[in-house]
Amino acid sequence: MRRNAEQALTLHRTRRAGDLTTRSQALREIQEALALQEAPLRIECYDISTTQGTHQVGSMVVFEDGLPRTSEYRHFVIRGEAGEGARDDTEAIHEVLSRRFRRYLADRDGTPAPSGEVTAEAAGEVTKPRFAYPPNLVVVDGGPPQVAAAARALADLGIVDVSLCGLAKRLEEVWLPGEDYPVILQRGSQGLYLMQRVRDEAHRFAIRHHRDRRSRGMTASVLDDVPGLGPTRRTALLVHFGSVARIRAASLEEIAAVRGMGVRTATVVRDALTAQTAPEDPR
Repeated sequence: MRRNAEQALTLHRTRRAGDLTTRSQALREIQEALALQEAPLRIECYDISTTQGTHQVGSMVVFEDGLPRTSEYRHFVIRGEAGEGARDDTEAIHEVLSRRFRRYLADRDGTPAPSGEVTAEAAGEVTKPRFAYPPNLVVVDGGPPQVAAAARALADLGIVDVSLCGLAKRLEEVWLPGEDYPVILQRGSQGLYLMQRVRDEAHRFAIRHHRDRRSRGMTASVLDDVPGLGPTRRTALLVHFGSVARIRAASLEEIAAVRGMGVRTATVVRDALTAQTAPEDPR
């Protein structure tokens, strides 16, 4: 019953978030709590997702006028993975903010953008970046260490016209750069709820992309180990069956029937996949 009540409250708040008056109230509360000169009409939130030290990614979500702007969501593949392992959250936050705002400066000044700065994915399609439009407020998922890393990235680039804060999950405290104590937004307030929505959306977006990358990496490594199976046949198998798990479950005749395979190659594929002790396919 408690879970149903919590779900009902979340649904009610989500519906109210679409109301202009409620959104205006939320933005006004954030402006007052953080002592901003103007309401944060554009908020960007950043989160880092890492699992077992692999496929580390950062996410950037955008809310304008209190509503998600999914066409402007972006992913950042964290560099320095190969041979070095994942970077810690503060290093990753510094890297992501540096890359995003270097692009902002390049777009603003009309200079060539740094190559490979951003992996742009939004709602399943690649869109043209629009980084010349800076946010009023940057929110990072975390507390003082993450905020300090983000502040350092902005300072290194000379960015002084963007406000910054962090939202820590444990007590839902809002942290400002260089402050010893957090800002406490009233529980149940529209301002805190909007901040939570932005933070949770960044986390969801990062986790989804992280899982997609990990899944693609696992699938590629499993099929790459099959002797004599080139990229064309690998693609044909995945298109036909949809997943490695289904290929494993298929009969020899079903595999051989795939275009370009034949009984000989199908036998190699079946024997290789049967012998492998690969993790369960997540697709």
